[in-house]
Amino acid sequence: MAFRPRYLPRLTYPFRILGMGLTALPVGVVLHDVQAGWLAWTWLGLSCLAWPHLAYAWARRSQDPYGAEARNFLIDSAIAGSFLPLMHFNLLPSAVLLTVATADKVNSGVPGLWLRALPGMVLAVLAVGLLTGFEVDLASRTGVILACLPIMTIHTLAVSANLYRLVRRVQDQNRQLALMTRRDSLTGVDSRSHWEDQARKLLDQHQREAAPACLLLLDIDHFKTINDRHGHGVGDDVLRALARRMGETLPASGIHGRLGGDEFVVALPLPVTEALEHAERLRAAVQALEFPEVPELSISISLGLAPPPHGGDLRAWLEVADHALYRAKHGGRNRIERTEPLAATPAT
Repeated sequence: MAFRPRYLPRLTYPFRILGMGLTALPVGVVLHDVQAGWLAWTWLGLSCLAWPHLAYAWARRSQDPYGAEARNFLIDSAIAGSFLPLMHFNLLPSAVLLTVATADKVNSGVPGLWLRALPGMVLAVLAVGLLTGFEVDLASRTGVILACLPIMTIHTLAVSANLYRLVRRVQDQNRQLALMTRRDSLTGVDSRSHWEDQARKLLDQHQREAAPACLLLLDIDHFKTINDRHGHGVGDDVLRALARRMGETLPASGIHGRLGGDEFVVALPLPVTEALEHAERLRAAVQALEFPEVPELSISISLGLAPPPHGGDLRAWLEVADHALYRAKHGGRNRIERTEPLAATPAT
């Protein structure tokens, strides 16, 4: 189902006031030149001064504000078309009104609205033309040209400024969405998909240029017991505290991610010996964590460290690190196990 914003009448209201008010200038000058009667002047006043407020009230009170405002746009075009015969089709203001009326439909964002508005505009031209005898006087004197300048400039700039504001808002929302897809919402480290993209780049660089690289896979010891004993809120606090310690202790060049649950992973552009030193500092820093709301709680982590397997992909690298983590968990926990480079297992 298409998105139908209820705020469309509120967004359109000031622009309709501005557009119809500026329209009154060239139309009024031409009506004076052609010595139009009181009916034409009354129609001009109702259209340019009263209609914007009536349209807004109608749309606001409707159960479907979006649909009501779309109908208002169609009436706008019919009004613009009605002015052409009244002005004896004076060339410049007629062209300006038709252009502005059509551009407003395009700028509204309502799909296909400008096409749906054309029949009403044509019918209005024909109906009023029949009443006025289709008198034609195309010439636009200097006064008429000057009267057209405000709607050509002010209205165009106002619409452009609004579009610029909307584009900036969309850009900001896109940036926020991109950040949400890159970050784990609970801990602030990279999401799994974003981490994998960055880790593959590091692995490719290692395989092309022999650049140093290590993978650090870690999880919290007895994390299920922590959740069962203290609740998932405390468990979330533990995950956030671990993520902060990772940011404080590990190199900024590392690619920090969360694989899921209590399992985290860091791709480090370092040789094994340096990565091992950082891993040990992280292990000690996590063991020293305190939780004032749960004073009796202390946590530890187990870590598996692995350089890339020869010729392997990211999945193979993760499997090697996971084997090292497995040995750390089953070797007593709160410790680090490392794996030497191994040849990648051929695919079967």
